[in-house]
Amino acid sequence: MGEIANKKAIELIKRAKEKHKQTKIGKSIEAMELVQATPEDFHKLRDAYKDVIDRTEGVKETTRWVYGKHPTDEMIQGYIDSGYMYIYTDGDRIAGMMAVTPSKDEVYHQIEWKQKVSDEEVSVVHILAVTPDYQGYGLGDVMVSLAIDLAMRNHCKSIRLDSLASNTPAHHLYKKHGFEFRGKLNLMAQNTGWTDFFFFEKDL
Repeated sequence: MGEIANKKAIELIKRAKEKHKQTKIGKSIEAMELVQATPEDFHKLRDAYKDVIDRTEGVKETTRWVYGKHPTDEMIQGYIDSGYMYIYTDGDRIAGMMAVTPSKDEVYHQIEWKQKVSDEEVSVVHILAVTPDYQGYGLGDVMVSLAIDLAMRNHCKSIRLDSLASNTPAHHLYKKHGFEFRGKLNLMAQNTGWTDFFFFEKDL
């Protein structure tokens, strides 16, 4: 993706490398790269999300992801086809993945955002995850910073996301990176039924 513009992302990568320098993954952190997913990556991404759901502690209580309901094959393929899907790679392995899109969801128009900007000036983060073998190395922090970096590169004025009200670990992560709570909506989702979603925003 080229040189990282977000200085915090650079600092977090160096910090993670130093903290875990005695481990195999720690030694490879600085060489990891965020790349745009291609159609050939679909099966690897699908398997990676299934692995996250199967092996990540607390998934049933936090993200409440159920593969085939959220995320789905169609969702991942759509993000890939639109050029919005990104993979954090460690060689040929997936360390993490996320989609970073323009703001297109009408639901987001129901929130009172601080930044009064057009949808074209907003990036939205979706289905961010770190694969199980790479959890515990600070890569969640790195990926949030890289999502911010992508939004900055696209000259956005705001980056936004939503999260289940039950996903308190994610709320802490986002707030640590300067995201602020903007509102709550009770919405229907295939994997949860009717439930509360929290919405967050960071000014850029």
